[in-house]
Amino acid sequence: MPNRLSDETTSAPALQAYLLGTVGFDACQELQCRLISAPQIWGDGQVHLLVCEHPPILTVGRSSGVDAWHLATLLGGPRLERRWVKRGGGCLLHGPGQLAVYPVVSLRWRGWTVGEYLRRLATAVRGTFEQLGIKTEDDSTFSGRTGSLAALGVTVQNGIASNGAFINVSPPMGLLRSLQGCSPQATRISCLVAERQRPVKMTSVRAELVRQVADALGCDHYHLHTGHPLLKRARQSGPICQGS
Repeated sequence: MPNRLSDETTSAPALQAYLLGTVGFDACQELQCRLISAPQIWGDGQVHLLVCEHPPILTVGRSSGVDAWHLATLLGGPRLERRWVKRGGGCLLHGPGQLAVYPVVSLRWRGWTVGEYLRRLATAVRGTFEQLGIKTEDDSTFSGRTGSLAALGVTVQNGIASNGAFINVSPPMGLLRSLQGCSPQATRISCLVAERQRPVKMTSVRAELVRQVADALGCDHYHLHTGHPLLKRARQSGPICQGS
């Protein structure tokens, strides 16, 4: 695949990829809301991609239900923070070693349905795995030989998609597996290190993921940024806004 980094001569939509390092879940959610609420950034069809890791936190999506919340509370204990999130998908544990992938993209600008967008995002995740020599089933759990390697959980608000995908690269697996009962699927949870049976660099997964997302979302070039100018403001903000 050609490297299309920072080609300033083209007028096609670009992907702006922000490498955020480790960021609190709430601050990242608020940053997405700030991007969604800035309509001037959607006139040219650019995609804003946030890539990060989170401190340990449990999120419960629309597919989980109240029972999953109570189960997660019992398994995670009182010290593990929990959040209801208005996204698709079930109960997910986030933490170091898991790559959180948040494209903020106008589906309305592209004329995509939610289903088409989900197919494209899944293609980007599978393409990343293929470049690492990992093959997964064509299902919603990205099942490999050792178990589920990733999950999708998307929010759509006023025709703009946010949240996205979560890839288990090298997280501590003990708590992840104890919480797999919160998921509607009974698939065993695994990670890329277990699947490949050798070390996997987070930087390598991240770099390939950016290329694959740009390709899947129709962006013929991309720009890499370290941090985001709105992130400090998001960390200091009040309540999180979320779509349905």
